[in-house]
Amino acid sequence: MKKIAIFLVIIVALFIVLGVVTNMKKEEKAKGNPYGKDNLKSATVDQLDDPNYQNLILPAELENDLQEKEAVTVYYYSPTCVHCQKTTPVVAPLAEEMGIDLVQYNLLEFEQGWSDYGIESTPTIVHYVDGKEKARLVGYHEKTGFKEWFEENDIN
Repeated sequence: MKKIAIFLVIIVALFIVLGVVTNMKKEEKAKGNPYGKDNLKSATVDQLDDPNYQNLILPAELENDLQEKEAVTVYYYSPTCVHCQKTTPVVAPLAEEMGIDLVQYNLLEFEQGWSDYGIESTPTIVHYVDGKEKARLVGYHEKTGFKEWFEENDIN
């Protein structure tokens, strides 16, 4: 009985150490992140080094762009959205190929974006002109669908 208790204590200690190390690695990776936040959700941390998620826009930047009546095209996504995980590797390189500055707004980190911009589901791409929404595309599409939408709305 004593051996079982010792064995259980060792197992519990290993799980605690594993949890502490994992948390430390997450915090270390999140330091100096482009979101300007001390704590990021794990799904966001996992995307920090992904080349498809490097054109980020923060809420204050987007609000400023809209107030300044700049044309801006925003890709609203969540790192936990399976449709976004399928869409991003298609739309991010396409936008770059077409010379489109498609900025990315992370709704998992900045949940106010759902209500601020009327986002009902992800992924959603919205093109703003003169500070107002001009066009919206919701959901996953094939590469040709995104390309046609960009061209139809004169996004460049």
